[in-house]
Parts: sequence; C-alpha cells; structure tokens
Amino acid sequence: MKLGCGFLLKLAVVVICAQATASGVEAQTPSAGDETPAYLKDRGTGIATSMFGTYIRRGELIFYPYYEYYRDRNFEYKPEEFGYTGSTDFRGRYRAHESLFFMAYGISDNLAFEMEAATIKASFEKSPADTSALPNRIDESGLGDVEAQLRWRWRKEDKRRPEVYSYAEVVFPHHKNKTLTGTPGVELAIGTGVIRGYSWGTLTIRAGAQYTGGSESKFDMGEYAVEYLKRLSPKWRVYVAVEGLQDELALIPELQWQINRHVFLKLNSGVGLTSRATDWAPEAGLVFSFGGQK
Repeated sequence: MKLGCGFLLKLAVVVICAQATASGVEAQTPSAGDETPAYLKDRGTGIATSMFGTYIRRGELIFYPYYEYYRDRNFEYKPEEFGYTGSTDFRGRYRAHESLFFMAYGISDNLAFEMEAATIKASFEKSPADTSALPNRIDESGLGDVEAQLRWRWRKEDKRRPEVYSYAEVVFPHHKNKTLTGTPGVELAIGTGVIRGYSWGTLTIRAGAQYTGGSESKFDMGEYAVEYLKRLSPKWRVYVAVEGLQDELALIPELQWQINRHVFLKLNSGVGLTSRATDWAPEAGLVFSFGGQK
C-alpha cells in the first residue's frame, strides 16, 4: 500500500491548502438568487464528461489527478492469455494501484475534448486449481491506459425534453507483451446518453458499443449505466450509479465536496455486484477547474 498511502497523504495536503484559500471565494454552484432552471440545479449547464457527476462548460479547463485501487479475488483468466498452454477458465487474485491524470476542455457549448493517462502497479496470483506452467505470481508496473474522447451534446435539456449527448473514445495500444498493464491493440468505443433533471435529483441513462483490437479483434456491447446525481447544498453533492460492461456489474456511490469555486474533492467506491466484476475499487482525487462561460 506504499503507493496508495503516499498519494493520499499528498492529496490531504492539497485539500488543506485549497481549503485555506477558500475564504471569500464564491463556490461554483447555483446561488439563491440565480435564474438556473430547476432541472439544472444539480449539474449546471455544462456537458457531461466521462468522470462521474462532472460537467464542463465552454472555455473551461479541468484537471483531475486521482488514485484508484483494485482488489479482486475472482479475477477470471485463461493461461493462454499470459502466453502459456491452457484454454480453461480459472479465477485468480488481482490487486492494483493506479495513479491517473485526467484533462478536459470545453471547446464550445456542445463539444468537449478529454484525455487521460495512468501509471499502474499490478499483481496477479493464479488459481490453486491451475496446473499449467503459468507462474504462481506475476507483477507488472508502468504505463496504464492512455485514452482520448470527444463528447458532444445533440440537444440541451428544456422543460419538456431531456438532454441527449454522445461520445467517441480511443484507447491507444502499448506494451503488448504486458498482459496486466499493457494494451495489445487499439480499443474504440462509441455511446449515447440521456439526462433528465427532476426536483428529487438528476437521472442519466447511457449505453455504448466497443471494438477491441489485437490478436482477437472483436465488436461487443460497451459500458452501460443508470446514474443518479443530487445536490444537497452549495458544497455537497451525492452520486450513485449502477454501471456494467457485458456481465460485469458494479455499484458506485460517490461523495463530492466543493472546497472553493475552482476545486472539489471526489470520493467513490466501486463494489462488484456480479462475480466477474472487480470486488472493490475505491477512488479519490481533486478536480481543478479554470475558466468557463456561465
């Protein structure tokens, strides 16, 4: 846990410093006297980004450094996926520490660009039932996923109709010989979401499709989710989602604290609801926002 504890210690220092400068700064949230429609009170006027409960406006620049931990005692694998003989499915043990950096820019009222890169340290232990030549333990570290997205809004929400948006994503291949941390081939994804704000919260439903390159290229169903966002006060928001990828389904609750108008803290934890989903995946980070048109 050295990597995770070190990151969280630095995160705590940044939070304290950010809070120390918050006095007298207006929070980037709707005020009591503004004219924001009721259906936008939870999220504002921005475009939905790929980060849970996070939206971006025209001319706004967002930076989000964060840490994520993965723990899975039912990690499904085949020995042949690691380059060894054997096509039988087994369940092993997987652990990983990941430090990520996310950046987004609002190009216009209806178009945004994102990029994300990660470094990761992962370990795998094979199943006791696996008698193949696969080593009992494999450790890998280095560059993780590197991806980019374009997100565009087809229609803004109004009193009668929901908001509709789409996205296109590319994950770049690298380190094809690293099964745990590498990306053997290009990965592409497209998807669409619908957002509707109510007095009791904001609902988002989204779904997509994906293409995975490499030695076994294939098209498949992409991520899908039902999301709920609610602003409790000018400083606090809560988010809950049920998110899936094929038969991997997870529950993801998140708490957001607006430290000042430029910084808010995100804390969430993914909990696997099906056996193929990661058992536990907590995340912590700070979102930094600059510029943007109201």
